[in-house]
Amino acid sequence: MPISPDGPLSYGMQLPVQSQSAIYAEPWEAAATPADLVRVARAADRGGFAYIAGCDHVAIPRRLAAGMSAVWYDPVATLSFLAGVTERVLLMSHVAVVGLRHPLITAKQYATLDHLSGGRLILGVGAGHVREEFEAVGADFDGRGGVLDESIDALRAALGPEEYPEFAGERFAFSGLGQLPRPVQERVPVWVGGSSPAAVRRAAVRGDGWLPQGDPRDRLPAQIARLHALREEAGVEAPIVVGAITEPLYVGEPGWPVGRRTLAGKPEELAESLREYAAIGVHQIQVRFRSRSVDELTDQVAAFGADVAPHLGR
Repeated sequence: MPISPDGPLSYGMQLPVQSQSAIYAEPWEAAATPADLVRVARAADRGGFAYIAGCDHVAIPRRLAAGMSAVWYDPVATLSFLAGVTERVLLMSHVAVVGLRHPLITAKQYATLDHLSGGRLILGVGAGHVREEFEAVGADFDGRGGVLDESIDALRAALGPEEYPEFAGERFAFSGLGQLPRPVQERVPVWVGGSSPAAVRRAAVRGDGWLPQGDPRDRLPAQIARLHALREEAGVEAPIVVGAITEPLYVGEPGWPVGRRTLAGKPEELAESLREYAAIGVHQIQVRFRSRSVDELTDQVAAFGADVAPHLGR
């Protein structure tokens, strides 16, 4: 399903298993296998999901491991693996902490992914938040905002059509260095993650899309208005894809405690609630389902695609 500011409300999902933060991981994921991950990706592919997404952390310090866990699959490896077992679903990094790597390294990885997948990449980027992770690889944590801004600009050049891209900035410069294969897409979409004032400005000025991080529904209208105002102020005329992460979902009556924040019920009722996102200016929603097993999750993914999604565009 294409993702467009002018189209119907699109839906995608962050994959289970590949990141297991205590905030959202289900107990069954701890013992899950690559085969389980494949099953979920294929279910999303069949269910009309616009994208599947993977996260990015290099290493988690002990002080954060109880909450974040140390389970964070590499997004390029994971999405490349899943590209080979899916057909149409887009592949998104949500989000790549590009400040941990030189832009040419990031470009090489993600250009190859786009090439191998037939042009299915969405490059989601973010500033990162784990100081020890930056320090371990010799990256600039305190200056990560400025590094991210320049990295986006450098990646625009490095992921463009030129075999020998050129860029000259304060931190990064390259020319006369060839990189093949090139991406299949003429312009790889770059979506900027984060809900801080700096992140919203970055998305407005530099992004093709905005990936808010946990903004509740009542806060989104003001954030979206600011995003568009900043974009207009910067003179950026191209449309921007606005996203939102929904509440946890369960299609049908769960029969087990899914949590008070979870939206559960009949497909039409869920769709009616989710259409409110479109009404406030959201173009794509990222959904997450409560589940007790990979079987239940794939059933939920299938039910959403078959029974809820047809009502989203009404």
